[in-house]
Parts: sequence; structure tokens; C-alpha cells
Amino acid sequence: MNWREHIVSDPQILRGKPCIKGTRIPAALVLGYLASDRSPDAVLHEFPDLTRLDVVACLDYARDLAEFSAVAA
Repeated sequence: MNWREHIVSDPQILRGKPCIKGTRIPAALVLGYLASDRSPDAVLHEFPDLTRLDVVACLDYARDLAEFSAVAA
């Protein structure tokens, strides 16, 4: 899964917040639903413009962010 195929950041859309491609749905919103114990099916029901791959991409995006390590100066 390459989340970059599903999540984009455009300064003209929601001030550059990462969103699902072709929508104004922020990845953080999808992750918030999942974090609050909503099932992927419930997220898809709430946001019919999303696909199952969009939801998986959000999880993969979060995993990449969690693996980020800062380099000390």
C-alpha cells in the first residue's frame, strides 16, 4: 500500500492539511473515527465518497508518521 496514492496535501485545500485525494476529507478525521472505535465499515457509511483503500491508506499514513524520527542537532 502506498498511502501517497490516496492522501494528498494541497495548500489550496484545507490550508494544506493531508486529505483523501479528490475530497476535502482530512486523513486526521478518518483516523479520529477509527481511534474512537468506529469500524472501517462505519467510516465508509459516514463518508460514502471514500473507499476501503482510502481508509487503509490513512492507517498506513499514520504508521509512517509514527516511525518518523527526528535527528538531533
